[in-house]
Amino acid sequence: MNGTKKIALLPGDGIGPEIVAEAVKALEAVGERFGHGFEMSEAPIGGAAIDQTGAPLPEETLALCRASDAILLGAVGGPKWDDPTAKVRPEQGLLQIRKALGLFANLRPVKAFPGLEDASPLRRERIAGVDLLFVRELTGGIYFGAPREEGTEEALDTLVYTAPEVKRIVELACTLAAGRKGHVTSIDKANVLASMRLWRKVASDVAAAHPEITLEHQLVDSMAMRLVTEPARFDVVVAGNMFGDILSDEGAVLTGTLGLLPSASLGDGSGPGLYEPIHGSAPDIAGKGVANPLATILSAAMLLRHDLALEAEAKAIEEAVSAVLADGLRPRDLGGEAGTSEMGDAVAAKIGEGER
Repeated sequence: MNGTKKIALLPGDGIGPEIVAEAVKALEAVGERFGHGFEMSEAPIGGAAIDQTGAPLPEETLALCRASDAILLGAVGGPKWDDPTAKVRPEQGLLQIRKALGLFANLRPVKAFPGLEDASPLRRERIAGVDLLFVRELTGGIYFGAPREEGTEEALDTLVYTAPEVKRIVELACTLAAGRKGHVTSIDKANVLASMRLWRKVASDVAAAHPEITLEHQLVDSMAMRLVTEPARFDVVVAGNMFGDILSDEGAVLTGTLGLLPSASLGDGSGPGLYEPIHGSAPDIAGKGVANPLATILSAAMLLRHDLALEAEAKAIEEAVSAVLADGLRPRDLGGEAGTSEMGDAVAAKIGEGER
């Protein structure tokens, strides 16, 4: 890595500041071990930004993100701003930053950590070997459709996808699968929706240009069933915005806790990616020092891998997390007693113990 890399920190709301602080410890430990310099600067987003500026994504925050090499985010939202009829909401900050930075792909890995099989609500034999990657299209589909409300009796949301939008997300899924098991499962509802028939056609055309990839199509409803009956058979799962949102949340349950699952939101590589845990702001435990920071720490590992091209450094974080869990240290959501800072300190120490 050449020169100091700039990382924008967006702690957000609830437990966001606590878990981001632990990820910073991991990044600092990586910098010390591998001789890298990281310049980290904070800015508000979500409810905290609304309180400070009246906007969920202030211009100053967006400017900092554009000037950075990568972005690490905590979580947004909370009861204070939980009014679905409000014109300004914390979640709008996330939608706005994704759109502004062209972050069209959300990567959500789901992996069963050895020794934690019993944390899952599924039987041990179904969890063994689970290692899949959800690739969710992030800037199209029904979440960005044209909503319309006709009084109190009728409402409309539009689901639109274009061929280029589908092509770029499936291309990314195929590229990622080539470095894994070479299998892509494309999710649609082509038996009912015209937009999904386009999705299936384009996905088939893209996969045809990747002979090293095996593509299968799955209807979203049957996939929802198979994800809990045979999760270990899947490798890379690519889906549109809404289906990807729902299925990846279902996949998160496989591990037994949201506290272990990171995510990355990527664009075309011309700007920074956005990295965050998939869980929410957990306002009920905010400020108590008991939140699990591992998903955020693992998001920092994805940041190193995808935006900074530091594969060895990313693996150092992931191996440190695995080692800490193998040692038996557990946060509250995994049945242990370790607090937020204790987990973060343990991971940073493991990183520091690695070969220099």
